[in-house]
Parts: sequence; structure tokens; C-alpha cells
Amino acid sequence: MRVFSASLATETNTFSPLRTDITDFKQSFYAGPGDHPETPTLCSAVIPALRARSKKEALTLIEGTATWAEPGGLLSQSTWEHLRDEILDQVRAALPLDAVVLGLHGAMIADACVDCEGTLLSAVRQIVGSDCKIGVTFDPHSHLSDLRVESADVITAFKEFPHTDFMEVGEACVDLTLRAARGEFSPNIQVFDVQMIDILPTNRQPMRGFVDRMKALETNGEVLFVSAIHGFMAGDSPDLGAKIVVVTDDQPEKGAKLARELGLELFEFRGRATPELLSPQDALRRAAVAKAGPVVIADVWDNPGGGVAGDSTIMLQAAFDIGLKKGALGTIWDPMAVRLCFAAGEGAEFDLRFGGKTSAYAGQPIDARVKVLRLVRNAVQSFGASVVPLGDSAAIRVGDMDIVLNSNRSQAFSPDLFANLGINIAEKHVLIVKSTNHFHEAFAPVASDILYAAVDGHYPSDPRKTAYTRLTRNLWPIVENPYSMELV
Repeated sequence: MRVFSASLATETNTFSPLRTDITDFKQSFYAGPGDHPETPTLCSAVIPALRARSKKEALTLIEGTATWAEPGGLLSQSTWEHLRDEILDQVRAALPLDAVVLGLHGAMIADACVDCEGTLLSAVRQIVGSDCKIGVTFDPHSHLSDLRVESADVITAFKEFPHTDFMEVGEACVDLTLRAARGEFSPNIQVFDVQMIDILPTNRQPMRGFVDRMKALETNGEVLFVSAIHGFMAGDSPDLGAKIVVVTDDQPEKGAKLARELGLELFEFRGRATPELLSPQDALRRAAVAKAGPVVIADVWDNPGGGVAGDSTIMLQAAFDIGLKKGALGTIWDPMAVRLCFAAGEGAEFDLRFGGKTSAYAGQPIDARVKVLRLVRNAVQSFGASVVPLGDSAAIRVGDMDIVLNSNRSQAFSPDLFANLGINIAEKHVLIVKSTNHFHEAFAPVASDILYAAVDGHYPSDPRKTAYTRLTRNLWPIVENPYSMELV
């Protein structure tokens, strides 16, 4: 059996002031054919999964490009076309093929292509023909189009948010696609449009129970795979919103019925799944008086994982304003400030301006006397089995606050974000992290409490106020009951 695999992924915030091009892919992660590391990345887990299978089974694995750019603004058309054609040329060179397994994100939007993943899958289908089986993994924060469903035989998406199951889901996609290619079953994909967009963390109820139910359906043999697409509210896509995907062995009626049942259940969670969002001041005051630490405060909207810059100083300035003691913040994206810190050297004390550079919504730059605590070239943090690059990074101290400055944008995933820069979180009373929920799995075991703070910015956090231009379907909360009226 001949199998081709590749990965092309980013998450596009069409409302972000940032732009994304080939440099972002090269800085974040780029591996040419055969160069993928043994450790997976969020969207390329299918490649190490296939490598493991190829050692045990009679299959020939042809690896293509695997690349990921940190979520950002619109992707340049030239970069999209270059990476698309690179992978399509690799598919052509690999023919004939029995199976193709792709690791995609699902929320990529380029200047002149709204459905990049659908376009890529459709082009792959045209090249490999109808007999070749195509499997694909998606992030649940994606836009599921009809074109993607029509072009693929198997679709799997991460069930967990935070996405702690990305390797497990990659392995499931590989297994199902290989089995389908061997003729062990005839895959059928059914989709139900939930017609809502919301934040749906799965480490808390009601989503925790919902995910457990989906897993039980697979374990009990009711379905081959079931996924909940949450949608990505920062992307101006006609396919915006939550959807349920059910894969069965040639049981379309059963799959459609189950997808609808699960979708309507998910719709009942609207507005109830998101954790309490506090103002920066309220979150900081509550954390400051906590009896034990460290208290973790998530700056949920200045989250590079949502395509914004991650250089907002609003939370930091609020911490200064109340005189917060024993605090640490990670991270503020500021390559120029990092460079100046490296020029000054570890132990140096000097006047530095940092943060607040990319937009009027990011707060004012901080001008302060800083001490350089630690400098690390090519710093990293962990996310499960994945290694996430931070680029050259600096830990600085301002008063009683330790701050990590990084040169590669990244949200906070793990406490080693601080530890790798020499900051001992056991000595801190408050940790401020820039992430919506991916931080939770790794920080929960060390946190005395976790609070969520909302600061308005370039992440469009209220769909009722967002100027979507491509949406033609009724979605909650834009429409209170999307099933009862036509869009006017």
C-alpha cells in the first residue's frame, strides 16, 4: 500500500492587524519531505503516526511538506499558492497512491481564497482519483465546508479543548484511512449544522460530559468517529460555526440522525459553557488577596493562539497600578525589546520600552527600568508531546513583576514557559498567561485557582458586534433562535 502524508496549517484571524506570509511558517515550523521530527506538532501528528504504522505493516510511506504558522492575520495569496502547489506537486510525484492522510487546521483564509483547506482537498482528490482514500484531521476551531466533506473519505477533529488529544486523533485518522483503503469498511460522513458560535472548553461541564459521550459512542462501536467542530469566531467565513461530524461504515441514515441528535444537544449548551470572564481589575484584585498561590489569570483575548499579536500591556499595567506583588507574566511579543536585552546582557539594568506596538487596542508601551534576569536563544515551551518555539527570549524584572519577552509569537501552554527562562513559579503568587484555554491542562496541577480576564482587542469576542461579510446562515447569538427564521 502506498500512502502519502503532509501537513499545512495555520489559523486565520481575519480581523487581526497582523499579516501572515512564508516567514511565519519558517519561524514556527517547517519540515521538508522526510525531515519531520519524531515529536508531533499540533496539526502534523498524522506523520509520526504513519511512521509508527509503517514499521509494523506493509505500507510505503511518502512524506511531503509539514508546516505550521502561529495563528495570525490574513495569509498572503502568494504564500498560500506556493505551499499549496508544493504539496500538490509532491502528491503527483508520489502516484499511484492508495491513501492520502493530511494534517490540516481548518481555519486558514488567504487574500483570495476563503476555503483553503477545501480547495487543497478538492485538488488532491482530482489528482489521486476516486479510488484513493483521503483522510484529514482538523482542529475543532475551524470552518467545515461542504467541499471538504465531499473531497474526503475520513474526517477526524480533536475532541478536547485544550487540544490534549491531538496525537490520539491523528492516530485515529491514520487507522481509519488505512482500513478504508484496505476495503475493511466503506466510510460515510454526515454533518449537522448546529448554527451557533461559542467558546466551548471541554475541561468543565457541560462540555466534559458531551466529549465523554462522543468517546463512548466510538468505544461501543456505534460509530467509527464523531467530532464536534466548535468554529472559529475570528474568521470571516461563510462556514463559520459549530457542526457535528459523524463517520460510519456506510450508514448514512444512522449517521445523520446521530449528528442531528448531538448537534441539538450541543445547541442547548449555548452561553453556558464559557467560564466566568472578569475585568482585569477584578481578576487581579481577587488574585492578590488569595490565601495561597500561584493564582493563574488568563488574558483570554490577547492570545496569540487566536491570531492576535500578544503584545498587549493592559493586564500588566493594571498589575502595576494595584502594586501586585510576586507576579509573573508570559508572554509579551516584542522582538526589538528582546534584541535590546541581549545587547545589554544578563544582569544588566537599563531603561526599556516594550509591548503595545501593533495596534491602538494593545495599550501603551511600558517604559520602565528593567533588570535582565535570563536570556535564552531559541527558547521553547512544551504542549503535551509537542515542542513549541518561542524564539530568542528574555526574562526581565520590573519592580516585583517578572516578565517573559519573546520573539516568536506563541500563547502560553505550560509552566515551563517560565521555568525555561529561570522563573520559579513556586515563588510567585500570581501568574498572568496569554491563552484562552490551552494553558489549563498543564497549569491546573500547580495553580491554587484559575481566573479568566477579558480585555477587548482585535479578537472579535462578541459575534453580535462583529462585522462578518461572508456569513449568510443564521447563527446564535447573532440570531436568538436560528432554527425558527430565515436570514433577512
